[in-house]
Amino acid sequence: MIRQRTLRQIVSATGVGLHGGRKVNLVLRPASAGTGIVFHRVDTNPPVDLPADPYSVCDTRMCSGLEKNGIKVGTVEHLMSALAGLGIDNLHIDVDAPEIPIFDGSASPFVFLLQSAGIEEQAAAKKFLRVKKPVEYIEDDKYVKLTPYDGFRLQFSIAFDHPAIGATANDVVIDFATHSYVRDVSRARTFGFMQDVEFMQANGLALGGSLENAIVMDEYRVLNAEGLRYTDEFVKHKVLDAIGDIYLCGHPLLATYTAYKAGHALNNQLLRVLLEDASAWEIVQFDDARPAPEAVIHQLAEPALVI
Repeated sequence: MIRQRTLRQIVSATGVGLHGGRKVNLVLRPASAGTGIVFHRVDTNPPVDLPADPYSVCDTRMCSGLEKNGIKVGTVEHLMSALAGLGIDNLHIDVDAPEIPIFDGSASPFVFLLQSAGIEEQAAAKKFLRVKKPVEYIEDDKYVKLTPYDGFRLQFSIAFDHPAIGATANDVVIDFATHSYVRDVSRARTFGFMQDVEFMQANGLALGGSLENAIVMDEYRVLNAEGLRYTDEFVKHKVLDAIGDIYLCGHPLLATYTAYKAGHALNNQLLRVLLEDASAWEIVQFDDARPAPEAVIHQLAEPALVI
């Protein structure tokens, strides 16, 4: 049986919020089987619980955020991506600010936290959301779609009129039957342009943004002294974001995800299109009677600290 997963023990970290620029304390706590991923704003009185849910997504301009009764927690996508990549089904996430800390702008610090805590399998079957027929969402020249696939594969294409991005690969295919989330995706950082950062900061956004937590470009080049972590880091970060956005549906997906010029807003709309068509999906689990696809076994075998 493919089992649900949580953490072995509590782990915590402190960082800075990308948009608010303030210190954020983050605590990740184990959760019982069937709980799902639940964010908790512990700085409110009383604390507010915000379960991962595509219908709670409130702000997709610069990140994916959740909202309940006017209380928000933003920039959840990098942490959600790490949880999906390591197969974590159940977790309590305590945060004392309106956003998750940005750390270095990738999912790698979250992977480190999760693996440091240890990953524990639980006495319940993992539930997958299997796509049964194609669904898509189109907006102008941008699109996202899901098609049936016995595993999880992402195909992403970007198009930016910038020499630094144009000099890198703008298309990528990540198939977790053969690729490693930790090695091939998790270290890709968010990116932006100096003129946009200056404009956003003047308008109270990206106040915590810096060369320490993003790839920043002027009109011609990457300004980070260390350069890129991957030769295709820009498009791989879009894949990283998509994995996190999609995991807000509450279950790992069995499908091929294909995107062109997509972002958080289109990813959220795609999930809504999928979930609102009951004939397009089903919940499945794998036991002795229904063996798991090789792609699922390969992905879930990756973390080194499963107990």
